Amino acid sequence: MLETLGLYPSWYVPVIGSAWVMGIIGTIHVLSSHTSVGASWLFALLETKAVRENKPELMEYIKKYGVFLLVFSYIIGSITGPGIWYAITVASPKGVGGLIHNFVWVWAAEWVYFTVEVIGVYALVYLIGKVDPKTHLKLTWVFALASWATMLLIVGILSFMMWPGNDSWYQTGSTMDAFFNLNFFAHLGLRTAFMFAIAGAVGGILASTMKNEAVRIEITRFLSKMGLAGVFLGMIMWMWYIQTLPENAKIIMQTQLPGYIAPTLFAVLGATILYFALTAWKPLYLKQSFAWAMTAVIAIAGLWPEERSRESIRKPYVAGQYVYSNQLISRDVPGKQIESNLPMVAQKGILATHPFVPEELKNYTDANRLQAGEFVAKAMCANCHSMEDTGLRPMVKKLHGSTDVAQIKAYLGGALYHGLVPYMPRIPLPEHEQQLVAEYLASLSKENTQTASTKFGSDYIVAKGEQ
Repeated sequence: MLETLGLYPSWYVPVIGSAWVMGIIGTIHVLSSHTSVGASWLFALLETKAVRENKPELMEYIKKYGVFLLVFSYIIGSITGPGIWYAITVASPKGVGGLIHNFVWVWAAEWVYFTVEVIGVYALVYLIGKVDPKTHLKLTWVFALASWATMLLIVGILSFMMWPGNDSWYQTGSTMDAFFNLNFFAHLGLRTAFMFAIAGAVGGILASTMKNEAVRIEITRFLSKMGLAGVFLGMIMWMWYIQTLPENAKIIMQTQLPGYIAPTLFAVLGATILYFALTAWKPLYLKQSFAWAMTAVIAIAGLWPEERSRESIRKPYVAGQYVYSNQLISRDVPGKQIESNLPMVAQKGILATHPFVPEELKNYTDANRLQAGEFVAKAMCANCHSMEDTGLRPMVKKLHGSTDVAQIKAYLGGALYHGLVPYMPRIPLPEHEQQLVAEYLASLSKENTQTASTKFGSDYIVAKGEQ
């Protein structure tokens, strides 16, 4: 009987790798979507104040911010949202398939709330002054609750991607066991805190343009208090979130993340606190360029490293600690009648069981053994490692530029085969594929060394010529 693994073609992105593609799209989407959810609560709280204290002048700001959201969040978010799912579907189709099998009705519910959210933001903007204030206030609260409900449902899926947190889901396959995982509430609290902080920062872009000075001062202070509340709540939620992570994620945080990430995040945290404290103390110091700069700092120096770190610490898995990022199923899941792929990989290898192996590589020869090694290496490694000397975790640098085939093969057949590296997947390749992959990886280092040598030679000739 023909036995094949349920694998799809690999999506290899030269230079930066597929992970960076997902990270870039994800960062833009998180910025726009969290701003929208946070702003919806800002609108609800600010409009409640306007109705209770009879301050209709506050509604001018709500309308201005609402129109800004329609472009900033709902156009950008509507492009990047499907973009994320398209990117992860081609990068990790098995992982996405696992999520759909677990959460199809959760996703359906999320789309219902998202529809209400979109209708809500249009109603909020275009019905100001056209319906009585109390009716409009009810619509605004519906918009806020629907927006937060979309976040709540998506967080349940995202936190399951980190891990279920206990053995229940593996045995039952229940959606509830998957959704209410160990990581869920801390993750939801963390994102809720961030939505308040980023909505406060982005809101300053509009508040600084208000012509009525008294209104400008009142709204800026409101934004500052909301932003500070978000920052301090976020610090508490972060400490809780760390406690809910699996052990391999904690090891990656301590040993594998770039050294600049932690100090950069602390610097952004400090700058954000100072920004909100200053704008609360001296609201008229807030200029539009200042607010744009603060938003850019949070997005580029805060959100990007954070999203990159979150993606990194989940590895080598993409879903529930049972689907590797290279699409292999790493363990049995009786609750879903799913069996591990690893025994078949150990027995037959990738070239004999991957359904998309080119015909000429199934029976490789001395002439194409490097191509066979490249196929196996990219299928098993490229989702986390760039095969160039740039991009995410370049393989050449991970192997310290080694060109020793025997040494690389010993690693593949030792620690990697037996799963002895906490942050790496167990990949039990048969011996002949260990040899092929080792030859290919060694060739990458040789090629890199020759390129560097040629460049040095060219630079030396140019330098001599300039003398």
